[in-house]
Amino acid sequence: MTAIPPGVTWVDDPHDPRLADYLQLTDVALRRRMEPSRGIYLAESEKVIRRALAAGHRPVSFLMAPRWLADLADLVAQASRDGIPVYAADHPVLEALTGFHLHRGALAAMARPVLPAVGELLVDARRVAVLEDVVDHTNVGAVFRSAAALGVDAVLVTPQCADPLYRRSVRVSMGTVFQVPWTRIDPWPRGGVESLRAAGFTVAALALAEGSVTLEELAAAPPQRLALVLGAEGDGLSRQTVAAADLAVRIPMAGGVDSLNVAAAGAVAFWALRV
Repeated sequence: MTAIPPGVTWVDDPHDPRLADYLQLTDVALRRRMEPSRGIYLAESEKVIRRALAAGHRPVSFLMAPRWLADLADLVAQASRDGIPVYAADHPVLEALTGFHLHRGALAAMARPVLPAVGELLVDARRVAVLEDVVDHTNVGAVFRSAAALGVDAVLVTPQCADPLYRRSVRVSMGTVFQVPWTRIDPWPRGGVESLRAAGFTVAALALAEGSVTLEELAAAPPQRLALVLGAEGDGLSRQTVAAADLAVRIPMAGGVDSLNVAAAGAVAFWALRV
C-alpha cells in the first residue's frame, strides 16, 4: 500500500458513514438532502477539482485513490491545515462506494454555491446563451465548454434544464462550468424573454422556423447584446419560445442533414457571433 501522508484517513469499508456524501448518490439526490444554498456537488478529476477551488468553491471533503495523493499533495496539505477531511481508498472500494468506475481517481464533495440573480449576470454581458430544457448532462457540459472557449459571457438555464453541477456535466465541461457565470432563469419563456429584452438584449432563437435568418446573415450585422436560445434534444425549442423571441436563426445544412446536436450547434453559433 502507498504510504499515506499525515492528514489522510485510509478507508477499507465502502459503507463507512464518514463517506456518506459519496455513497451511491446522484447529484440531484445530494442537492435534495439540504437546501440548495447548503447542498453539495461532486467534482471529479484533478483538473476539475482545481478549477472548482480556483473559482472559490469550498470543499467539504476529498476522496481519492492512493496514486493521486502525490499529484494532489498541495491540496491535501491545505485541506489538512483547514481541517477538511481527506480520505483514501483502493479502486475496488471506491467503485463499490460510488457506483461507478473512477477513471481519474479523485473526487471532492464541494459546497454548492448560491446562484446569482439573472440581472447580476447581465450587467456587463454582451453574449448570453440560454439553455431551454436541455436534459442531457453531457450536452450541458459540452455547451459550457464551448461557451468558455468562444467568449460567451454568461449562461442561463431554464427550470427544466439539467443541472450544470451534475457530476457528468462538470466532467464533460472540463471544469469550465466554474469559469462561465451561470444561473437559472425562471419563469421561462414568458417573463424570462421579457427580462432579457428589458436588459437590452436581442433574443435569438436557434430554430428551423419559418422566416428565420441564416447564421451568416445574423453574424454580418450582429446586435450589440445578444441572447442565443438553444433548445432541447429532439423537439428543439418550444413554439412559445420561438414566438416570443425577436428573431429565429438557423444554421444552413448540407448533405441532407436537417440539424446538429445542441452542443455542436451552440459551438458553431458561439464562434460565428463572438465579439
